[in-house]
Amino acid sequence: MVLLNLFKVKELKKKLSVGKRTLFLITTMDLKSFTSAIAQIAEERGILPEKVIETIEMAIAAAYKKEYGEKGQMIKCKLDSESGEAEFWLVKLVVDESMIYSEEELEKLKEKKEEKGPSSAKSSTFALRASADKSAGKEKIRFNPEKHLMLEEAKKIKPKIKVGEELEVSLKPEKDYGRIAAQTAKQVILQKIKETERETIFEEYKTKEGEIVSGIVQRIEGRNVFLDIGRAIGILTKEEQVPGEFYRPGQRLKVYIVKVEQTSKGPVIFLSRAYPKLISKLFELEVPEISSGAVVIRSIAREAGFRTKIAVESKMEGVDPIGSAVGQRGTRVQAVINELGGEKIDIIEYSDDPEKYIANSLSPAKVLEVKRLPKNKALVIVPEDQLSLAIGKEGQNVRLAAKLTGWKIDVKGARAGETESQTEEQEETDKEKKDLKKQAGRKKSEKSLNSKTKNPAPETLFRCGTSPAPCFALVLGLKLIC
Repeated sequence: MVLLNLFKVKELKKKLSVGKRTLFLITTMDLKSFTSAIAQIAEERGILPEKVIETIEMAIAAAYKKEYGEKGQMIKCKLDSESGEAEFWLVKLVVDESMIYSEEELEKLKEKKEEKGPSSAKSSTFALRASADKSAGKEKIRFNPEKHLMLEEAKKIKPKIKVGEELEVSLKPEKDYGRIAAQTAKQVILQKIKETERETIFEEYKTKEGEIVSGIVQRIEGRNVFLDIGRAIGILTKEEQVPGEFYRPGQRLKVYIVKVEQTSKGPVIFLSRAYPKLISKLFELEVPEISSGAVVIRSIAREAGFRTKIAVESKMEGVDPIGSAVGQRGTRVQAVINELGGEKIDIIEYSDDPEKYIANSLSPAKVLEVKRLPKNKALVIVPEDQLSLAIGKEGQNVRLAAKLTGWKIDVKGARAGETESQTEEQEETDKEKKDLKKQAGRKKSEKSLNSKTKNPAPETLFRCGTSPAPCFALVLGLKLIC
């Protein structure tokens, strides 16, 4: 039996040269060494030993077909790892007259190819197949004696066989293979091992979606950063990077696996450093109470690279959720902050009471009173000196609190010791004062207007007779006859 030394395994380096042919004979090898070589290949490639044996069987079958078979044949091989012997079968599909094209249909197909040209040969074939026996729900095929076998002939070999089943005809095992057959087997093994390895990597990382892994920056191409995450290379796109964070080759980072996609070039693993769930996964690694379920992270609001708010809740009596997340002297939360490059993290306690939850979410600002308004809005009253702290730089604190709670939050300041009702009364008083000022302004303007009406300008109102000039005598109060 032939086996190629494709993986540079010491146990598979035994050759036998005959003229221009180079053969690898399992019959001349120790089966124990062969089994250990298979195990070594499987371990290096990260695939199952059964997959390696299956690949070798396909390669031997391809070599057999190249050397002793015909074009179009389907040859199957089964390798016995205990005895080292291989068995071969020729596989044929059993068909009947209704499944194959007739001579007339083949002639029509040939005529259509000649009329439409070679470029439309595929489309005409598909059209002819689509118009074939639709009532039976089957597509017709072109009969090939190397691939197909009529039902009558198949029943002579296996009486109980049915249409659509495969018939396996045993073939004579061969041990002598040429250079071309050996090269074919080599290409099959390399291709199949690579495909199997890609499938294994895809399945492995597909199950890790939503988890964090540790990676090493391998290279930077444009705006994309490629990280070595073990058996594969992940990509960190510009959108998933933290603003202001710089990366260098050899740097070790923890990243979040967003999704895994299978492509023609292998699996593509998309990573993220800005995803909010990265925070919760990092806390699971640092806080045993969170990983065990005693403390639960209910909500996360994050502006990557600047600030994050998380709401925690205790599921076990006697466990302080904030204290557990912070750790002794802040060691646990500081470890997460260091991993994120100094990003600020606010840890607040979750509450089923919306008012209390909203008040907690504005931490570190102190809240005097919270009033719920229609349309999922809330009015928060804070001390005057805490107003800027509650709003935050460029509104960041109140914005994150709104994301965390899901409420639209308005923040207003009040003097120390004042309640919301007192604030409203003060607002009403201020409003009344403004109205009084407006009324006083209106009265003053009306008074000035009246005074102007009582003492009109002489050049516009007092004229004598038909003279266009003003009568200054009347203005002076003189008793003159015009």
